[in-house]
Amino acid sequence: MKRRTLLGLAATLGAGALATGGVTMGNSYYSGPKSDHFDGEAFFNPDGIPPKGLRDLLRWQLGKDRADWPDSIGVTQIRPDARVADLRVTMIGHASVLIQAGGVNILTDPVWSKRASPLKIAGPARVTAPGIAFDHLPPIDVVLLSHNHYDHMDISTLRRLHARYAMPVLTPLGNDTILRAAIPGIDARAGDWDDVLEGGGISTRLLQCHHWSARGTRDRSHALWCSFAVETPVGRIYAMGDTGYDGGRPYEVAARYGPYRLAIIPIGAYAPRWFMKGQHQNPDEAVAGFRVAGAKHALAHHWGTFQLTNEAREEPPEHLRIALAAAGISTDVFQTVVPGATWDVPA
Repeated sequence: MKRRTLLGLAATLGAGALATGGVTMGNSYYSGPKSDHFDGEAFFNPDGIPPKGLRDLLRWQLGKDRADWPDSIGVTQIRPDARVADLRVTMIGHASVLIQAGGVNILTDPVWSKRASPLKIAGPARVTAPGIAFDHLPPIDVVLLSHNHYDHMDISTLRRLHARYAMPVLTPLGNDTILRAAIPGIDARAGDWDDVLEGGGISTRLLQCHHWSARGTRDRSHALWCSFAVETPVGRIYAMGDTGYDGGRPYEVAARYGPYRLAIIPIGAYAPRWFMKGQHQNPDEAVAGFRVAGAKHALAHHWGTFQLTNEAREEPPEHLRIALAAAGISTDVFQTVVPGATWDVPA
C-alpha cells in the first residue's frame, strides 16, 4: 500500500502555492482587463469557498483518516475504432476521456504519465494503467484542457499528442502561455468564460466552474479554469474537469446552454469534506448537478486512478450508486465506466 508525502501532494495539486500563502508578483501567464473573476493579477471564483491555506493543508496531511489504496488494479486496454458515427465514450482514467462523436475524436485532460506530478520520484502514482495504450489512440482532432493542475495538464502527454497529431488544444486563459512555453508550435487556443472556441470539428463554449489553479509556488490562480459546452455533430456534451458544487451555480450556468445529450461529471477526490468541499464535489453533489444541468445521460470520472485525497478507491462509485437510487435515477443513465471500457451513449 502507498502513502503520499506532503511533498508529493504539493507537487501534484500546486499546493506549493498554499505553502507560501499563494505569493504572487504579477501574473505569470496572462495580462488583461479586470473582470468579475480576474482582479488584474489572479483569477478567482466570484462566490463560494476559496482554496484553503497552509495551516489547513498541514492539518489534513497530519491526520490519520486516509484510506489505503491498492498498488495496482488490472486494466484491459482496448484498441478503439478510428471513427465512430454516433456517440461513444471510452474511459482512459481520472479526467481523461476519449469522446468519439459523429466522426470527431476529442480527448479531455489527457494524462498518460505514471505520476500526476512534475517530479518523477514524488507525487501520486497511477493505480490503473490508461484504458487505451497511447500508441493505440485513434487520430485525435482536438483536446479540451480544463485547467493546469498536474492531474489534468500533463505536459509530457501533450507533447506526445502534439508531435503525432498537431491538434488544437482548447483551454481557458493563461494555460495557452504554459503550453507554448513547454511545447513549441502547439496550437493552443484560449478563451475566457462564455467565449466560444472553434477547432477540430467542434464548437466549444467555456463555462464557469468553481476551482483554482497552480503549477508551482508563485502562480496560484494565474491561469483560469473552466468546464465545456461542446457542440458536436451528434449532440451537445457538457464536460467538467474539476469543480466544487458551490450551491449548484456551475450547473445553473451550464443549463443555459443545454440541453445536453451527455454530461461528463467528476465524482471523486472529495475527502475530507472540510478541506475539499470548495473545490471538489462529492457523488451526492454530482447527482444534484446532473439534474440541474439538464443532461439526458452522464458519465462519472475523476476517481480511481490517482490517490489525491482520503476516500477509498471504490468509495466514489459506491456512493454514486446510493445517491442515484435516492434520486430515482438509473445507473444506466448515469454510468460509471472503468478504464478500458466504452459506452455507446443512447440518442
